[in-house]
Amino acid sequence: MPQPDYSTDEMMTVEAARQLEDGDVCFVGIGLPSAAANLARLTHAPGIVLIYESGTIGAEPDALPLSIGDGELADTALTVVSVPEIFRYWLQGGRVDVGFLGAAQIDRFANINTTVVGAYAKPSVRLPGAGGAPEIAGQAGEVFIILRQTPKAFVDKLDFITSVGHLDGGDARARLGRRGRGPTKVITDLGVMTPDPATRELTLTQIHPGVTVEQVLAQTGWPLKVAPALATTTAPTAAELETLRALQRRTKLAHAARAAQ
Repeated sequence: MPQPDYSTDEMMTVEAARQLEDGDVCFVGIGLPSAAANLARLTHAPGIVLIYESGTIGAEPDALPLSIGDGELADTALTVVSVPEIFRYWLQGGRVDVGFLGAAQIDRFANINTTVVGAYAKPSVRLPGAGGAPEIAGQAGEVFIILRQTPKAFVDKLDFITSVGHLDGGDARARLGRRGRGPTKVITDLGVMTPDPATRELTLTQIHPGVTVEQVLAQTGWPLKVAPALATTTAPTAAELETLRALQRRTKLAHAARAAQ
């Protein structure tokens, strides 16, 4: 069988980008979410409005930012507002359609951990921390999560819940008073999961080309539910791959130039 001419990371990024629609107002995290959101902007969703935590609205970076403080975001944004305004007026005001987040760990109800692995006071791993993710997860109209799928990332029980997904399922999120639909899509390098309408437990609804259900189950730390009508992701088009690779080349060159300064 011939090998695909794209990587698993490229498949994940392309499929994540496809989830965004033209005209969406999207609060973007750094890393994989930023790559997917900017690919969407450069392909099928030119009217998307990208918001970053530093207060940039309508950013159109030529290269992917290293952090929320990257000057490329402010230089290309429609406007820059204060951090309190971006959270209070835009996010808490219900003006963000999609929050796009990454994660270090996730559980079956799409709760996210980016704080610690192990006991909080003496963890085995201390992760980067929350940033604005808890507010984005709690206030955006809906949330997309993107991360590579491994048993260490997809765990049965989180040591720490940094950002609320659907808590312990059912109507727990609504009872907590969180607005929006919460996580609606989890996109990985193997497939796509969506929450069950009643239980809110993540269900595998889509696998990428060449991936088997058995592979996905082996990389999940709980007995993952599988949809009866499992879809297969459409492979990346030549245009999607060309755009993504050009973006990555520009990013590599831009970051190398800054490092040399």
